Amino acid sequence: MATNVPQSPQESEPDASLLVQTRGLTKRYGGLTAVDDLDLSVRRGEVYGFLGPNGAGKTTTLKMLLGLVRPSGGSARVLDRSPGTPGGLAKIGALVESPAFYPYLSGTNNLKVMARYSGVPNGRVAEVLEAVELEAVELSGRAKSRYKKYSLGMKQRLGVAAALLKDPDLLILDEPTNGLDPKGVADMRSLIRRLGTGERTVLLSSHLLGEVEQVCDRIGVIHKGKLISEGAVADLRGGGALVVRAEPMEEAARIAERLEGVEGVEATDGVLRLKTDPGRAAEINAKLVSAGLRVSELRPAERSLEDAFLEMTGGETV
Repeated sequence: MATNVPQSPQESEPDASLLVQTRGLTKRYGGLTAVDDLDLSVRRGEVYGFLGPNGAGKTTTLKMLLGLVRPSGGSARVLDRSPGTPGGLAKIGALVESPAFYPYLSGTNNLKVMARYSGVPNGRVAEVLEAVELEAVELSGRAKSRYKKYSLGMKQRLGVAAALLKDPDLLILDEPTNGLDPKGVADMRSLIRRLGTGERTVLLSSHLLGEVEQVCDRIGVIHKGKLISEGAVADLRGGGALVVRAEPMEEAARIAERLEGVEGVEATDGVLRLKTDPGRAAEINAKLVSAGLRVSELRPAERSLEDAFLEMTGGETV
């Protein structure tokens, strides 16, 4: 769960391992609280998944981190600076909501315009097109294609390329797979994995469980504006349960129910699921064997990220 820290990032000693840190970050629109007392921490060099249903407050949070929206309360530090400062923005690349390009220019020429305004050499355009695997399209007969004729997947890739122009330390991507077909989603997922290697940090906002589960190192789960959990994917998926296969099964269930520390036993698909600390596996195995049962399997139960999310949010889906 998110941990409340009494000091704001400005008041506490800076942590060099954190590129993004918020304390009590809040945004209200009249009587609506879009982001509520948010404590977020994104580490250098990781792919951080910001997971939550549509309308949970993800985009509002990202806009506050970029200085596009003024918070109603709390504080934030991005690259050890206040959001929106020129020095910080120079090291941030962002794709938030739909990318905006000139519809009658090709992708290459759109990027050249952006490079000129950003003070980036034109040579960088070819590099970012290659990074997002659009260079073949730009060099083919479709090189002269105007942006308005691009597929949605190509438009999203070009948006990522634009975000990479300044070779940023922090890359912020807001729902980059929105509207893509399954192949487009897979391609974008592969791209994000590549971009998240090395020193660059990626902050990925998504409502797709599979997307963050496959590409992210850590995840923050936001629900109704509140951060309800933050941690490594494996930690969030972990649960306090053991899977036991033992014979006779009915007798194993009766014994397990009486064991200290076992809060519940569920029989399904030929195995027992014991609600207990997985660290007690050896102790429970010994008790079952000493009772004359034949134990053929005993392991920690694995939950999908979807199961974990449903448990966190009381059953509300993304």
